[in-house]
Amino acid sequence: MTLKRPIEDDTVEEKQAGVLVALGLADAGYDRPPTWLVNAVRGICGQWPLVLFMKLCAGVMILLSHRAQWGGLLSPVLGFALLSLLVDIGIWMLPRSRLIALAPHWLMLALLPLSAISAGSFAWWVTGLPDIVAAPELAMLLSLGGVVLVAVGIFGSQRILGVAFGTGVAAAICARLDQVTLLPAIATYQLALGYVAVRQARADQRSLVERQLADIRNVRAERMLSEYEESGHGWFWETDRNGRLTYLSEQMASKLSGGADLIGRPFTDLIGPGEPNQGDGGRTLGFHLTARSSFSEIAVRAALARDERWWSISGRPILNEFGQFFGFRGSGTDLTEMQRSRAEVTRLAEYDSLTGLSNRMQMMRTLEQAIVGVGKPGECALFLLDLDRFKSVNDTMGHPAGDALLRQVGQRLQRVVGEKGRVGRLGGDEFKVVLPGQHDRAALAALADRIIDTLSQPYSVEGSQVVIGASIGVAIAPDDGVTTEALIRNADLALYAAKGDGRGVHRFYAPAMHADAEDRRQLEQDLREALATDGLHLEYQPVVSAATERVTGFEALLRWRHPVRGAISPALFVPIAEDAGLISQIGDWVMRTACADAAKWPGDVRVAVNVSPIQFANASLPGTIVNALASAGLDAQRLELEITESVFLNDDGVTEAMFKSLKNVGVRLALDDFGTGYSSLGYLKNAPFDKIKIDQSFVRGASIKGNRNSAIIKSIVSLAEALGMDTTAEGAETHDELELIRSLGCSHIQGYIYGKPMVAEEALRRLNADQGGAMMASGYRASREQRKAMFRTIGVVHGGHRYQARIRNVSAGGALIEGLWHVPNGTRFQLELADGVLVNAESRWSSEDRMGVEFDGPVDATLFGAAAGALRKAG
Repeated sequence: MTLKRPIEDDTVEEKQAGVLVALGLADAGYDRPPTWLVNAVRGICGQWPLVLFMKLCAGVMILLSHRAQWGGLLSPVLGFALLSLLVDIGIWMLPRSRLIALAPHWLMLALLPLSAISAGSFAWWVTGLPDIVAAPELAMLLSLGGVVLVAVGIFGSQRILGVAFGTGVAAAICARLDQVTLLPAIATYQLALGYVAVRQARADQRSLVERQLADIRNVRAERMLSEYEESGHGWFWETDRNGRLTYLSEQMASKLSGGADLIGRPFTDLIGPGEPNQGDGGRTLGFHLTARSSFSEIAVRAALARDERWWSISGRPILNEFGQFFGFRGSGTDLTEMQRSRAEVTRLAEYDSLTGLSNRMQMMRTLEQAIVGVGKPGECALFLLDLDRFKSVNDTMGHPAGDALLRQVGQRLQRVVGEKGRVGRLGGDEFKVVLPGQHDRAALAALADRIIDTLSQPYSVEGSQVVIGASIGVAIAPDDGVTTEALIRNADLALYAAKGDGRGVHRFYAPAMHADAEDRRQLEQDLREALATDGLHLEYQPVVSAATERVTGFEALLRWRHPVRGAISPALFVPIAEDAGLISQIGDWVMRTACADAAKWPGDVRVAVNVSPIQFANASLPGTIVNALASAGLDAQRLELEITESVFLNDDGVTEAMFKSLKNVGVRLALDDFGTGYSSLGYLKNAPFDKIKIDQSFVRGASIKGNRNSAIIKSIVSLAEALGMDTTAEGAETHDELELIRSLGCSHIQGYIYGKPMVAEEALRRLNADQGGAMMASGYRASREQRKAMFRTIGVVHGGHRYQARIRNVSAGGALIEGLWHVPNGTRFQLELADGVLVNAESRWSSEDRMGVEFDGPVDATLFGAAAGALRKAG
């Protein structure tokens, strides 16, 4: 059947118009569902034997009623009966499949003449009987009665076929009996039958259109529901009054264990344990099933799914017209991806996307839960960690390498802490560890040391070996705070103290750290102001040839004279500058100033400038040096860059490229503080150094009997000579140290014995003096006790009062104290060097807020903290 436009709701009135359309004799203009037509044709053809049977019965009755006249009737009766039967048998035997394949109106037009022929042949046969010929009215009644019977009983709703049947009868009667007087009656009858047929056809047409629309909607609904089920996004279910499944979408059944066997099982078998399955109003699925009430979008976990699945279930009770309950019918949708998305959102909200550790928000929640006890503050410990030298990795190797390094740090940290607490990343290179419960300080210290040791082991990042460190600040609740804000602030102060004490250590919070933090903040602010107002200056310490005692160069040393505090050691303000991001700006200024001053010296005198690892990692360093040399008119060979071993922590192509660029500029390179760094000797094979500077920690006390420093110096000198490098021994202060250094073969000497750092004008004057730059050694004859430089707050107890002061440097026999004004010589007091550690001391001299004190007996310097005593070069 040719498809045309479908029936729509807004075209129903249009389809009701037209008698021929209603009668099925004209093209309706749309594709009618074929089921009604197929059924009609099958019904008519199936009941056509009834027409044959009726004709046979009528024939038998006629024969019986004319038994006496069989001889005269036999021939015409049998002839016409045979003709009529042959017509009806032919109609019955027509190929129904071909009829059904015709368009609806063509099929009806084909059936009309067949009906007329069938009726006409019957009427022709009947009217051939003598009695009928003698009584035409009887023929008309018999024939038209048969018409009504056939039209109503056999053709059913297709009454137009009955009209055709009657027309055939009328035509046969008129032709056979030549009874023109019967025509008006026959015509009237036929018109009445046609009128009834047309009205009934219109009614049937309206009913048909409504049925067709309903069928189309049902078909579409079934198709859409089927497609919806097949898509896997939703499915349908139905239960009986006992809660057992009577229907389950095939697509869903195929995904569950049991498949078709699920029919008849309780619906609740599909629901597994999981999170509370609550819908609107917080009521569970079980409540609604028991209460026989409707429910909507209740999230449940699938029990029989082959993997973890989540559904959203909706349903309503099935009730008949009397309100009797017959079960539930409902639908379900797959929530698995939504649940996974929600889980991912939750994970992103609570976990760091880079390392997988808890993020700042979750760590804050964990800390709050740990310090809030039942009716009283809880006990817990908080570690704040900051990675040392991580920024240089990020700057030199790029952020992807930095991210990879952070992931490895997170894994190591999680492995060390384990089940003791929660580990999180706060952002950047900052981490946090929360340890709930009571903890012994010794155990916390041991854990902090393990963390530092583990994080300080080499990492493999993008094929390169990277070494970093970690500093840790520790605060304990409730001693160091009963709120999260207080505990975090105090742990942060402890972290600053750890950084200030040389990094790579841990520090517990102490109340005195508040003063130190405020002092550090104020120093940073003052340093920014000093940089903006030229408050910094350079001093130059001579480097002397060991053989001729003539000055071969000066090392430029950065100095800051605070307008209130006076001279501040670089060991104090340089780390502050590094943390504040000022070191590059300061380094550029030092480079320009040192080159400008050196340009005024004789042509054979060099100037040495320290380059920090941060500067070295900056790709613009060679350009900065070229600009400084060009601006000052200084030959590149007269500039010596002092670089520490820490630049080799990231031994990769970037480091090698920087060395190559610097050598292309033509400057000299010196390895500073040799032996105190973190690298191996392997880098000396490739790094193009011209000089090795022996750190003052090896020179100090080298002449003391039993000290092994002399052996170390000798080995360094031998190594330098083998590599064709010069050596400079730093920190020589006494004649016995000078004699030892010369005897060990050092080529250059730098220290107080040849002069303290001096301003540029004094250096120029010394070079232009009559001695032509020669220096005379002056100082103590023998070495004294080693002093450790530091800057930390201590307590001074005198006369029942406790004062705060700062300790500058310390040895086993005494110390330099700041912060107490005009203390008389001989004043006795106690120094609170650490928690519970008191040392008796006596003042020996004082000047303004400084004084020198002598301990009553030798003091172990480890009381001040191992890292607190780390030496920094101050000149």
